[in-house]
Formats: sequence, C-alpha cells, structure tokens
Amino acid sequence: MIKNQIKTAVLLGALTGLLLAVGFLIGGNDGLIVALIFSLLMNFGTYWFSDKIVLMMYRAKQVDKNHQLYKLVEEVVKEAKVPMPKVYTLPTNNLNAFATGRSQKKSSVAATEGIIQHLTKEELKGVMAHEIAHVKNRDTLIATIAATIAGIISYLAYMARFASIFGGDRDRNAGDLFVMLGLAILTPIIATLIQLAISRSREFIADETGARFIKNPDALARALEKLESYNKNHPITFGTQATSSLFIVNPFSGRNFIKLFSTHPPTEERIKRLRSLKI
Repeated sequence: MIKNQIKTAVLLGALTGLLLAVGFLIGGNDGLIVALIFSLLMNFGTYWFSDKIVLMMYRAKQVDKNHQLYKLVEEVVKEAKVPMPKVYTLPTNNLNAFATGRSQKKSSVAATEGIIQHLTKEELKGVMAHEIAHVKNRDTLIATIAATIAGIISYLAYMARFASIFGGDRDRNAGDLFVMLGLAILTPIIATLIQLAISRSREFIADETGARFIKNPDALARALEKLESYNKNHPITFGTQATSSLFIVNPFSGRNFIKLFSTHPPTEERIKRLRSLKI
C-alpha cells in the first residue's frame, strides 16, 4: 500500500510539473491565472455538489437503519473508525457500488439491488469495505485535485492551439508554431493519462485498505470475480461513462479498455494482489 501511496504522490507531482511546463512554454502569466481561476471554480463546484448530482443521476434511494445494507456498512464503519455515511440502493440488476461525498463527515455509499441479491454477506461486506476505504483515504479530494490540475492543463492547451492556428507572433517561424501546436495537442492527453493512473492506484489502495478493515481479502477477491463475470453481459443501462471511475468496477462494460486509458486496474490483477495479501 505504501508503494501505491508513493505512486499517487509522484503522479500528482508529475501533473503539477506538466502544468508548470505548459505555463512556461506558453509564456503567458495572465492566461495561466485566468485558467487557474476558471478551473478551480469549476472543480470546486463539482467537488461540493457532485455527490447530490451522482445520487440523483442513478436514482439512488436512501435506506433506513433496518435495511441489511445499512447494518453491513455500520459493521465496516466500526472497524474503519470513520463517521457513518448515508447509505443508498440503486434500482438496477448491475452488480456494483460506489462512494461519494466531499469529506468523511459528508459521505455516502451506494450499492445496486443486483449486488445485494447476488453476493454473499461476506462478499458484500468486502465490497462495502472497499467503498468505506475510499472515504477513509479521502479519494474524492485526491480525484478533485488531479482533475483541477488536468483541467488547467487542458484549458491552457486549448488557448495554445487557438493562438497557434489563428493568432500568435508573426515573427515566429513555422517550426516554432508547429512545436507549440504539437505540445498543445499532446499535453492534455498526457495529463489525462496521469489522471487515470492516479485513479487506478487509488483502487489498489482501497482494495487493500478495505480488506484490512474486515481482515478478509478473499471475500473482496471473490466479489470482484463475480462482478467481472456478471458485468460483461449486464452493463448498467442509465447514467454516464463520465462517472465510471466512481464504481468499484466499470458499470458500462465488463471488459477492460487499453490499460493506459482505463479508470480501473485489470480485475485479474486486483484479485491476484488481494489473494497474496497477508493479514
């Protein structure tokens, strides 16, 4: 887990370095400040209200203290030593779950009706421990920081592309303009790849953290096997791909995309790591 924590820090540092490099190449301090303010406002709004938006998007229904899911989450929370989140169910047969919220005290966890029906109690507890781990590790905040930096880079790159094509200094030779245009196209792609790598590293950390909460890594490994198998043929039928990183596995397809462009690590690799974990 320490290795993945270091990896996250390195990747966030790489994003910051890429941002500074783009700002230096463009050479416009004013543009950098405008982009920073714009991106911060956009991501602040997303961070503050995204939980309500996502829960509404997936038709989440809050459950009371007598619901089996609530009781299961309550057991995990005691082990994790975090405040009790709000607990929701989603009206779909897809096997999935997610956590959201801007802080440990303002968090929510949700599980689909399908996952509640198809998993054993221990397997479902493993899944909810993974989600509570995201809350404990403040992954929503980390994702927001990464999105903010990547957003600034993308905005600056857009400005650079526009300047290269429609404006710019007439004294610059064609070679310089082509270099600027090339960098303006490539840097958002690199920023996105780093952001996705951060997302994947946080999934590994949540797997291990959750397994340690309940002292049963095999329960989560068995759950991931079922989720991977079932979701290949039963993707979720509503919502949007933009929210796929929230879920424990991609709800829109059971198949992994090219690894670099995936929000989640390969499920087989996650299972292998869990089964090699010594607790």
